[in-house]
Amino acid sequence: MKRFLLVLSALTTCFLAGAATLVIEGKYQNKNVYVHNGFGVGGVGFCAKEIRVNGNITTDEINSSAFEIDLKALHLKYGENVTIEISHHEGCTPKVLNMEDLKPKPTFEVLTINIAPSGLLKWTSKNEMGALPYVIEQFKWNKWVPVGIVDGLGTPDQHDYSFQVAMHSGENKYRIKQKGLNALTKMSKDVTVASSVNKPTYAISRNNSSIDFSEETAFEIYDAYGVIVKKGFGKQLTIDNLGKGQYYLCYDNVLTEFKK
Repeated sequence: MKRFLLVLSALTTCFLAGAATLVIEGKYQNKNVYVHNGFGVGGVGFCAKEIRVNGNITTDEINSSAFEIDLKALHLKYGENVTIEISHHEGCTPKVLNMEDLKPKPTFEVLTINIAPSGLLKWTSKNEMGALPYVIEQFKWNKWVPVGIVDGLGTPDQHDYSFQVAMHSGENKYRIKQKGLNALTKMSKDVTVASSVNKPTYAISRNNSSIDFSEETAFEIYDAYGVIVKKGFGKQLTIDNLGKGQYYLCYDNVLTEFKK
């Protein structure tokens, strides 16, 4: 009996040595998957040997240079997890032609969004068809600036989210967005709140080694070519390692410039 088990193990290993598996994971987006299927090693037969979707063998015809994995026939729900296993010969690998059709897209709907004077941003959304992060953006320095990320739960149910933002002086404007594959982006409406934060002032030290702010603030410095060279938060910004030239300073909700 022991000898029989050893022989069986050897046969199984030999069988697996001549095959490999390509695994693709994603979310069902109401689209089928298309595969380019090259010839096997030595030009004999085709590369793919077997297709499994979520562990089940499919009946798709794979003995051709290109074939379709019919996900619609499996009665999957939109947004459902999909794992495709393509068993193939070693020395060749099939190529999925429309991988992006398995990636989640930003489909959320915002039911409510508001921000408290304390800076707590809250929103309720539904119809997420795949887990994508929510990016929180604040409008300052004449542009929308990312200030935080909250992971989306990725299901169609109604979900509540919140994020504590750091406000600048005066009126603050915020929004949330999700970005999918190929730069497909969806955004909420923006919300505003007036803050009681003191407006900071700044002064450059006599030896040009630092910029000192009267209040803690977020800041960025850009060179004359628009390349960011400093970024942070605090009351002091070290600039002794910057070369001589013209620079642009962004802080609080102010955009100004200085020479080094």
